[in-house]
Amino acid sequence: MIKLENVSLVFQGGSVALSNVSTSISEGEFVYLIGPSGSGKSSFLKLLYKEYFATKGSIEVVDMDITSLPKWKIPVLRRKLGIVTQEPQLLEDRTTFENISFALEILGYDSKEIEQKTSTLIDLVELHESVYKFPYQLSGGEQTRVSIARALASNPLLLLCDEPTGNLDPDLSIQITTLLEKINRAGTTVIMATHDSSIVNRRKKRVLQLKDGKLMSDAAEGRYI
Repeated sequence: MIKLENVSLVFQGGSVALSNVSTSISEGEFVYLIGPSGSGKSSFLKLLYKEYFATKGSIEVVDMDITSLPKWKIPVLRRKLGIVTQEPQLLEDRTTFENISFALEILGYDSKEIEQKTSTLIDLVELHESVYKFPYQLSGGEQTRVSIARALASNPLLLLCDEPTGNLDPDLSIQITTLLEKINRAGTTVIMATHDSSIVNRRKKRVLQLKDGKLMSDAAEGRYI
């Protein structure tokens, strides 16, 4: 599913985001990517969906060699991925239903399919009472759920979540993590970046720990060090 070999990312000016990272993630896994702010978590994820281009090394994602993937092929890669960021980045002038359905419109679904699939996604993320609310009427947790539903619109093979609970209180963080685990059990591979050790320590999942751009540990039931 994912394979990185000796991957480094050095920004212009010499700042090192990642240094000689090698790892692989199999289809169906749920993996926590942990480490303090500045450790390279976001850079790791952005390499996977080609927001950043590796300085050195090779990368495979959903069985595509993306090491030297040309820019015109990046949309082909991203259609196989779902991306959830810390800030949901919802369309402020659209309701929950419309924010999710807009993603399906872009993918070319017809109106009947859009209505059916949007309703299914709303059921999945349990937003029945917020269907016609605008983003400013939603709580932080609800906005994150809309973002997750939107990311699932393309039936992604891989869901990449960059600090999706970063702005949420502990109870909401647990709810979002439980939702992501539910999505994973249904067959979607999930990578969740977080600095919240309390979440990671409650879950028996694989943990990749980054520090100063280096992969420090890889444990099936790791604990935050």
